[in-house]
Amino acid sequence: MRFLFLLITLFFVSSIYGQKLGTISGTILDRSNQQPIEFAAIALEGTSQSASSDASGQFTISGIEPKTYNLEIYYVGYATKKLFNVVITSGNEYNINVELEPSSVELTEVVVKGSKRTVNVTSVETPLSVQKLTLEEIKSNPGGNFDISKVIQALPGVGGGVGGGGFRNDIIIRGGAPNENVFYLDGIEIPVINHFQTQGSSGGPQGMLNVSFIEDVKLSSSAFDARYDNALSSVFQFKQKNGNPNRLQGNVRLSASELAATLEGPLSKKGKTTFLASARRSYLQLLFSLIDLPIRPNYWDFQTKITRKIDQKTTISFIGLGAIDEFSFAKIKEATPEKQYIFDSNPLVNQWNYTAGFSLKRLLENGYYNVALSRNVFANDLKRYEDNQTKIAEEIALDYNSTEIENKLRVDVTKNLAKWKLSYGASAQLVEYDTKTFNVIRKEIRNTSGEILQTGIVINGSSPLKNLMKYGAFGQLSRRFLNEKLGISAGVRTDMNSFTTTGLKPLKTISPRVSMSYALAEKWTANVSIGRYFKIAPYTIFGFSDAAGNLVNKDVDYLRSDHYTGGFEYLPSDNLRFTAEGFYKDYANVPVSNLNGISLSNLGSDFNVLGNEAVTTNGNGRAYGFEFFAQKKLTNKFFGILSYTLYRSEYSGKNGKLVASSWDNKHLVSLAWGYKFPKNWELGLKFRFQGGAAFTPLDEAASRLNYLTVGQGVRDFSQLNSQRLGSFNSGDVRIDKKWNFNKTAIDFFIDVTNWYGAKSIQPDDYTFERTDDNSAFKTTDGAPIKQDGSNAIPLKLNNAEAQVTPTIGLIVEF
Repeated sequence: MRFLFLLITLFFVSSIYGQKLGTISGTILDRSNQQPIEFAAIALEGTSQSASSDASGQFTISGIEPKTYNLEIYYVGYATKKLFNVVITSGNEYNINVELEPSSVELTEVVVKGSKRTVNVTSVETPLSVQKLTLEEIKSNPGGNFDISKVIQALPGVGGGVGGGGFRNDIIIRGGAPNENVFYLDGIEIPVINHFQTQGSSGGPQGMLNVSFIEDVKLSSSAFDARYDNALSSVFQFKQKNGNPNRLQGNVRLSASELAATLEGPLSKKGKTTFLASARRSYLQLLFSLIDLPIRPNYWDFQTKITRKIDQKTTISFIGLGAIDEFSFAKIKEATPEKQYIFDSNPLVNQWNYTAGFSLKRLLENGYYNVALSRNVFANDLKRYEDNQTKIAEEIALDYNSTEIENKLRVDVTKNLAKWKLSYGASAQLVEYDTKTFNVIRKEIRNTSGEILQTGIVINGSSPLKNLMKYGAFGQLSRRFLNEKLGISAGVRTDMNSFTTTGLKPLKTISPRVSMSYALAEKWTANVSIGRYFKIAPYTIFGFSDAAGNLVNKDVDYLRSDHYTGGFEYLPSDNLRFTAEGFYKDYANVPVSNLNGISLSNLGSDFNVLGNEAVTTNGNGRAYGFEFFAQKKLTNKFFGILSYTLYRSEYSGKNGKLVASSWDNKHLVSLAWGYKFPKNWELGLKFRFQGGAAFTPLDEAASRLNYLTVGQGVRDFSQLNSQRLGSFNSGDVRIDKKWNFNKTAIDFFIDVTNWYGAKSIQPDDYTFERTDDNSAFKTTDGAPIKQDGSNAIPLKLNNAEAQVTPTIGLIVEF
């Protein structure tokens, strides 16, 4: 025991009094062909410390005082690149991959001056509608709590769903529906990025991605590269770092809601094989028990990346991402109408999912090719009873079980032919979808005389969908002209499937796109883009069957969106960027519900299923507006971003009339900034404003009839989105303090979401009054409540609450 105490004492003494220095290492690559760059210069701004890359493009700078730096990388013939807000600690070695953009003309006036454009994040293929966040900007974002899905809501055109202050991660881009976005992790598509994800949509209360894996996040909200399918509103590219090839290291993060651990390092002596691995466990159920909320969300998630450099030209990587989610209920200690409503209206959720895949990159003489083979599975089990507390089998209102399986092969080639850049490729997917559904949309209701007051609607069936094939092919050609002032890129892709009636007609989904950028002056660039994009319907629509087991949605079309975008980019310095853009999106072939006649693009922000019904793809829509963005990278200890979006979003239903969509907030404002104080203190502040969303009022009569069955009110879709909520604003604050020891670092943080208690206004909920002991419903006649609710006492719940969420946490690097 004394020996153990002595060892612990020696460890702490060495940690405190040992050498407190950090290290940065990485690899420098040519962005166009992925070849390593030898003799590139790497320098820490404001110091005399620097390094040069070797024949493998690798470099190391050691003995660095732990604090925040800007890192500059330059090489003759390439645009200088600067990495801002690089935080060096004594706990973890900072390891990065840097891609330099070649300049074909080295000594002209345009290129020499253009070399200052180190803050630029666009490319000739996507010259506009692009924003980028680095690892440190994600980690330090106030109110983000290391959740990438929340952090990206600070970018222009990105809304946070109905009301603005909810706890879900519904990502609304330029007025589009939540399922119009696609997500790629190191080039492999990941359909599920949130815990408790809404099937057929994309939102959920908590993101799955581990921020410790991420090098940067790139958002494209238009002018999509032709290699990406199913993108209508955005493409998110999450770039992961490689595991550290030099040493074993990791971190443990503890906060008010979860515990996460990450480990990385080499798996071979020469560091040619590296790994990253993490696991995270929530304990929100304990927190909610303390504050007597009836819900018990419980989740695990896991993430890994293994990279093997086979030789100088070939690299293979494996990625894995998965989660286990359980959403249950507990008995309420002190009942309120609001708590009881949560209990009655939400389903019990059991989900699990994973994405796993291999990607192979092979360098060619004038380019490279990628091969990606992946598999993703999403299993979803939802149950809701007329009384979720008693769970009587005869009173089950929803029993839904489904499994989605996708097996994907993608191949793409990038070649540089003189001054031209050519990309082309193809993809194939084998899909299986199996679902069993029992869903009481509404019960048959009779009065005491036996007269039918309401006919019943029940979905009851199963529909295995086997061996569905999906195919895609693309090509893109790009070049810069006029001494690199003018950039032009044109692309085309087509997508097919073996299920729908017209799915094997490639000309039906031909989606051309063209983008142009022109350098008006040293600091000004004008950009324009026109493109057509398609998205296949969710499997929930494909797999829906009638009572006889017939798949009824075989005649659906690919949802189509035509984009028209133009704007300007102004780069006054290497750390400051301004963009201003106008956009117009024209939608066609939008799925419309045959049951209630509304566009499915208005749905997807709850915990049920989107698309599990008969639809007709004859809806239309449009979204248009203007957005402004300003980004200040770290200089003089200050960094920040400001964005403003003015827009409208409309969809038509069965009647063909365009009305405001559920995502039509009109105004989005976000301001986030951070300041680095001496002695490793940091302050971050964020302000958000979101205009009032359109919503549909309650149908009082239908709500009374159906409340006991569906557990919530029924909306009057004849008045779809005819009313508006109040606007929402909120402020978040974050304080960090870091300590550096010998090979160990500690980050203590306090993060408070909505610190001044602004109210988030949501549409009113409908319920019935209950007795004081919460054992039964009150009635007007003192008798037991009737199935038609005629003797119930209706109660509207005013959803205007101030949700202040404080988080105290600790990150230990070792």
